[in-house]
Amino acid sequence: MAVTPLDLVKCNMQIDPAKYKSISSGFGVLLKEQGARGFFRGWVPTLLGYSAQGACKFGFYEFFKKYYSDIAGPEYAAKYKTLIYLAGSASAEVIADVALCPFEAVKVRVQTQPGFARGLSDGLPKFIRSEGALGLYKGIVPLWGRQIPYTMMKFASFETIVEMIYKHAVPVPKAECSKTTQLGISFAGGGYIAGVFCAIVSHPADNLVSFLNNAKGATVGDAVKKMGLVGLFTRGLPLRIVMIGTLTGAQWGIYDAFKVMVGL
Repeated sequence: MAVTPLDLVKCNMQIDPAKYKSISSGFGVLLKEQGARGFFRGWVPTLLGYSAQGACKFGFYEFFKKYYSDIAGPEYAAKYKTLIYLAGSASAEVIADVALCPFEAVKVRVQTQPGFARGLSDGLPKFIRSEGALGLYKGIVPLWGRQIPYTMMKFASFETIVEMIYKHAVPVPKAECSKTTQLGISFAGGGYIAGVFCAIVSHPADNLVSFLNNAKGATVGDAVKKMGLVGLFTRGLPLRIVMIGTLTGAQWGIYDAFKVMVGL
């Protein structure tokens, strides 16, 4: 929820680049037209949608990681642990996106069409009246296309980067590091760097999700035609790198801090 202003500007830069030409001008346009409160438009579907997605993503990741490790056995699980990370995260994200998709559809429409609705409470029934309940899931395939590579990169790169930091950059074993040091590595060392990789690999699908949820009847072909192939990979990317890097670092920091707090 905290990165809603960045998400809001990013979505509008993807949909209307002529009006939202850059990060700074995008914030300026929003401030002029909607005031400071406008920066958090769509915060409720963001909060609920990504809370549901995060619970499924992290929870099912732990479940599938153990499940695939048990199938592989100790020897192969240790030898092919990166494949375990990739398979576990991909499986978890398939489920997590089913929870996220309706909220994402309403969020994008609220953020990119001023006057459509104030938020989730009036936006959700209006969306259903317009496109039917199944319309909430018209973006599920592009969402999978965005989130599954994103999450595979997120978990696999995080686990790998953290292992490398403890192996090559920290002079003492992980067990001997303070909890503060471990959480700092989770946020900055592993989480933020992993978030940068996540943003890059998932950005084309993110552009498609924003485009499809912005207008009734929009298709993938329409999006590619309007944005162009280069635009599909680059439009809004610098802001999304900052947003996803911050978001991923914060998620890992909060997740690990909670595990520390409850004795895990």
